[in-house]
Amino acid sequence: MSGLLLRCLQSGGAYTNTNPPLSSSSSSFFLPLPKRRKATAEAEAGRGEFAAAAAAPRSAHPKYGKPNRGSPETRGRGRRSSPAASEGREGMGCSISGLNALYDAATGGGDVWINERRFRVLRQIGEGGFAFVYLVREHQASADAARGRSPSLASEDGTYAMKKVLIQSKEQLDLVKEEIRVSSLFNHPNLLPLLDHAIIAVKGDWNHEAYLLFPVYIDGTLFDNAKVMQSRKEFYSTIDVLRIFQQLCEGLKHMHSFDPPYAHNDVKTGNVLITHRKGQAPLATLMDFGSARPARKEIRSRSEALRLQEWAAEHCSAPYRAPELWDCPSHADIDERTDIWSLGCTLYAIMYNVSPFEYALGESGGSLQLAIVNCTLKWPAGPSPPYPDALHQFITWMLQPQPAMRPHIDDIILHRKQPPSNS
Repeated sequence: MSGLLLRCLQSGGAYTNTNPPLSSSSSSFFLPLPKRRKATAEAEAGRGEFAAAAAAPRSAHPKYGKPNRGSPETRGRGRRSSPAASEGREGMGCSISGLNALYDAATGGGDVWINERRFRVLRQIGEGGFAFVYLVREHQASADAARGRSPSLASEDGTYAMKKVLIQSKEQLDLVKEEIRVSSLFNHPNLLPLLDHAIIAVKGDWNHEAYLLFPVYIDGTLFDNAKVMQSRKEFYSTIDVLRIFQQLCEGLKHMHSFDPPYAHNDVKTGNVLITHRKGQAPLATLMDFGSARPARKEIRSRSEALRLQEWAAEHCSAPYRAPELWDCPSHADIDERTDIWSLGCTLYAIMYNVSPFEYALGESGGSLQLAIVNCTLKWPAGPSPPYPDALHQFITWMLQPQPAMRPHIDDIILHRKQPPSNS
């Protein structure tokens, strides 16, 4: 450990309670739900795609349409192969998978099949758009068979989180398949793994249903924790800030190291799962790859610039969105450093429990877009003793309005030296 990390640790920094217990109403919601336009003030303030199970139903997102108010219970079974192969099997009509689903329906079973694995739905824990999230437990027989194929990532009580997506159109089906494809690319301890999935053809109001299986994270997201810590005027210690940040950097490096590089496009505290471990540093896991795309884009016309801005308005949370995604030039080269801007905003939010430009939402005549495009940073009151100046300089280094002036993720991880001054 050298450079900035060493200087920050030597300077002491703040230390307060770093493991706040979440209240019973706090979120233990841990799966990427379908995105929607970030329209409300609460969403603009950085609320993740996760909410408490008792949260009010959300409005529709263009990806998935209007929320379903009917029964979320559906039995189905699919194939573990690629989305294209799954689609091929869907056209076959009745299959062994379909027979298992029919058996459960006929016997009144409340189970869900994903390939050869059978899960009991324990309860619904969230919903958004056309997606529902359930806490599930695998039946012992299929769990034993699965354990022989791959390491188990079930929680201590044997539960998983399962996301079910109701699909009405080919466009929605293509988006779900793309999310599955992209999620399946990554294999890193700081990126949320997709453990299994299935897409099945169904009759009725929906053309298909998709089931995605993830590990369970009971401590919620950094955003969930920030709400609790903010109400208590608590802050992470300098060392925990750096440890969490370093893990996020490692996860992003994995994505940015692909050829071509992938950008996450929605890095924020609401998309970072946090696991508190007694006597150890918190474990940070970046989730929600529904917006992840190849990072590098050549913009060569005004129409291309406007299309990028419209896409970003749907997929990138406003308080964490890079300036070039708010006001894209007609001739620009966009790359993975859009994530570096969001990473800088996230580091700020880890430190101060609020994103750096959120203050503009509470000002009379304030504009979040102008605050971001002009990079008007304000440093709120923090812990005592305060965070080291080197951390502020590091944030400023990442929050450069001109993308070419921002570091790459390798610069941050490999060097960790004090960023150059802007003078």
